[in-house]
Amino acid sequence: MKISDWPSQERPRERLLAHGAVGLSDAELLAVVLRTGYGACDAVELSRSLLRDYGSLRALLDAPAAEIAAIRGLGPAKAAVLAAVVALAERYLACGIVREEVFSASADVRRYLRVRLGGRPREVFCAMFLDSQHRLIAFRELFLGTIDSASVHPREVLRETLSVNAAAVIFVHNHPSGVAEPSSSDVRITERLRNALQLIDVRVLDHIVVSADTAVSMAERGLL
Repeated sequence: MKISDWPSQERPRERLLAHGAVGLSDAELLAVVLRTGYGACDAVELSRSLLRDYGSLRALLDAPAAEIAAIRGLGPAKAAVLAAVVALAERYLACGIVREEVFSASADVRRYLRVRLGGRPREVFCAMFLDSQHRLIAFRELFLGTIDSASVHPREVLRETLSVNAAAVIFVHNHPSGVAEPSSSDVRITERLRNALQLIDVRVLDHIVVSADTAVSMAERGLL
């Protein structure tokens, strides 16, 4: 039976419009995005199958677009839609920190960083460049590494800092292992970067380590 043949009060889209997203399962919300299934498999059944196969909504949305496009019932168009959903979520969360005073301990900042970096399969070293009022000028992904490390070059960080005329910086990187505890090498590179940036009167406010579920502030830990 097609979803359009269901009673209107049971259809995910109608329930979403009438009552909001709270009462819908992950599969039902995903079905609203996908809109259609294939053959006798409706969008809800397709969504349940995808979540079973991937184990979680995050794992599905973190999967490469080419992999998603190859799944029966999806294809390039639906793969693009899912990629757009993730990008929109990132930009929605970014709206909460753009042109506002940025505090590394704020819920908005940590939520944004977890969504943007928490699911990445390789380590990425980033910087949030701030003006003198600690408002965000730019978020830059500076170095891409392996599953457990990324080489960080202070000279490149200095160049990027000067290019946006930043007055302060918050560094961020992810731990693909899922354990967001700062390592001894994290502490050492932070100290090198702080010493380098002091030469041009730029403050390092924090270095945040993130996983899919956690964000740990080195400043809060007394490691900065």
